[in-house]
Amino acid sequence: MSADGYSADQPAGERLQKVMAAAGVASRRVCEDYIAQGRVTVNGEPVVEPGRRVDSAVDEVALDGVAIQLDTTKRYVMLNKPTGVVSTMKDESGRPDLRRYTGRYDERLYNVGRLDGETSGLLLLTNDGELANVLAHPRFGVEKTYIAKVRGSVTAPVLRRLKEGIELDDGPIAADAARMLGNPVGGFSMVELTLHSGRNRIVRRMLAAVDHPVVELVRRSFGPLHLGTLAAGEVRDLTKVERGALLTLSRAARGGSDATDAAGAEARATVDDPDTLDTNPGAPR
Repeated sequence: MSADGYSADQPAGERLQKVMAAAGVASRRVCEDYIAQGRVTVNGEPVVEPGRRVDSAVDEVALDGVAIQLDTTKRYVMLNKPTGVVSTMKDESGRPDLRRYTGRYDERLYNVGRLDGETSGLLLLTNDGELANVLAHPRFGVEKTYIAKVRGSVTAPVLRRLKEGIELDDGPIAADAARMLGNPVGGFSMVELTLHSGRNRIVRRMLAAVDHPVVELVRRSFGPLHLGTLAAGEVRDLTKVERGALLTLSRAARGGSDATDAAGAEARATVDDPDTLDTNPGAPR
């Protein structure tokens, strides 16, 4: 038995409540209450004893099913990529690339997925290679929402075709959701499309296939992340709530598609309702 009351055969690491407090969840006392209430899991297993020790580099901790970022060396940045910028860290043709946005950070950041040069909107930059590989892999199909300005007056039957599915050169594709934003003006329509596919230029090809070519395209959301009011060409670090939602989705994706769907819904709810992960840890529930 050591001086702090723990036997030598217990796992190495720091006490759970200390690790949670260091991650900014709440004070140690409040974290102890969370643990005692059975709201905390370590590697998916509920923990009710505050003396549990964890290794921040290995163990995965969650509060109310929402992941807690323990590794503070990982950085997560949202970019509103403007048009004319290619989604690469070094363009061999000399076109504007992402280095102008990543150079201000000490960490070596990479983009998660791509947007073509003519498409603007949300692009995630991170040095978390495992998360990037999970979220960018087609198998996991992270949900994305786009707003497109297209030529012509889009009708209800066109929206129905997009949702029911159309045939492209590389196979069938269907939008998860499709709707008009306002009424057609001056020969153009605004369409919002949500889909899981990561196929190349998929939104442009889908809309061209229904005879409404894209004039402008912006990605407004990626998984639980929303572009909000971030201006084109601007970057910001993800909030604690957004990081928790993103890590929750990533961990679930590694666990299987059913878990991913459930975690995706939970993660979106977390971002929509930030109180799900305490931003004011001392406040009563």
